[in-house]
Amino acid sequence: MRLTAIEEGHLRNGLPGTIGIAAMFPGDAGPLDLARMRSRVLERWGALDRMSLVPVPPAGPSALSGHRWSADRPFDPAAHIAGTDLDVESLLSEGVSRPLPPDRPPWKLLVTGPTTPAGEHAVVLLAHHALLDGRSLETLFRLLMDDAAPPQPSAPAVPTRGRRGVRAATVGRELRRIGAVGRPVPPSSDGEARPSVAVVGIDPRVMRAARRQPAGGRGATLNELLLSTYAGALRAWSKDVPSPLYATVPVDLRTRYDAQRLGNGVTALRVELPLDLDSPVARLRACQEQVAAFELRCDAHRAILPTLQAAARTVPWLAGVMARRLARPELTTSLCTAFKWRDNPSHLYGRPLTRVVPLPQLSPPGTANLCLVHTADAYTLTVVSHLRAGDAGLIGAAVVRELEAVAAAEVPAAQVVQGVPRTGARVRASSSATSRGRRAPRP
Repeated sequence: MRLTAIEEGHLRNGLPGTIGIAAMFPGDAGPLDLARMRSRVLERWGALDRMSLVPVPPAGPSALSGHRWSADRPFDPAAHIAGTDLDVESLLSEGVSRPLPPDRPPWKLLVTGPTTPAGEHAVVLLAHHALLDGRSLETLFRLLMDDAAPPQPSAPAVPTRGRRGVRAATVGRELRRIGAVGRPVPPSSDGEARPSVAVVGIDPRVMRAARRQPAGGRGATLNELLLSTYAGALRAWSKDVPSPLYATVPVDLRTRYDAQRLGNGVTALRVELPLDLDSPVARLRACQEQVAAFELRCDAHRAILPTLQAAARTVPWLAGVMARRLARPELTTSLCTAFKWRDNPSHLYGRPLTRVVPLPQLSPPGTANLCLVHTADAYTLTVVSHLRAGDAGLIGAAVVRELEAVAAAEVPAAQVVQGVPRTGARVRASSSATSRGRRAPRP
């Protein structure tokens, strides 16, 4: 089975391609038992064909044939599940910068021995982006939870009645956005670029106050806040931040009919960060205006993608050319995404899930990728930078300061009822969820 153009691109972009997600559980009962984890994984994932696929390089010229998926091996959880003595941040830092073994399905599940400073144990799933996207990682973890429903086969897609056609001008504007050249993220100092990872907890009171902004508005989504506060963080990062700087928001194109489909089902929308605005709330409003156009822009991507994928499938090297171009820091400066873990409470062998830590992929030097997750009452931001050592932590701290600035802006008392937005200002977990079943942007 041939890889899709998107999958081929993830293999050919010259990067490790590892993404991940970590589930955190209280550590008072000790580390999770590996034998029980392997049993649960075999029970819940054993019948998922995707988890047994291995990418096989082309036998002839790669320009003509491309990679293929092989499913010749039986599902073997013992080969993928192991314990580790690394702490979570070290594990994520090592995982994001090293490729997974090439001779088996490109994923692994790690159970940590030591606890975090908060006394938690972690279960970490790492996978190559060619095999799974961020939505898929979330789906797989949900299937491991005690009360998870078994996966349902995808229902036949029901055509959407009355869907408007996409005008050529709309497609043209989107193509210009895709190709517009920006600037890399400036590093904090001189020195060699190297990967760094930072996991930052955010005070839920600060986040709740920030989500009630702008005053008199509908409230802010997680994605809108992440984009606007990242823009503010970059302003504070350097007085001479070059403009324009673009962030790329992954948007899931799955519908309710194939919500649990594993693989790659996202597109990416570029957003110019409002670096020229002085006010944190003004930057938030500007990002909300851009996010409001996502619906129409996704329609343009649905019109564009089949042609691009068909061309790349016919000439596989074209997928690599496009992937390497899009990975350049002046085109994809930063991936920014946010989502909410909706199944609350969740338990694994009776242990409550306390928070989810995402791991966005590593991009080339001159980039920083961010992902924010809301789990119960915990908000966790992960920054993966390819700038100078420690820059991920500096960016994460700057984003938190910007969130505090947004939260400190005044909100009319009439907009708040018992500390949450009014029904009229209800906040969705995703800026891209729509009435047509579109799912939230993912890492």
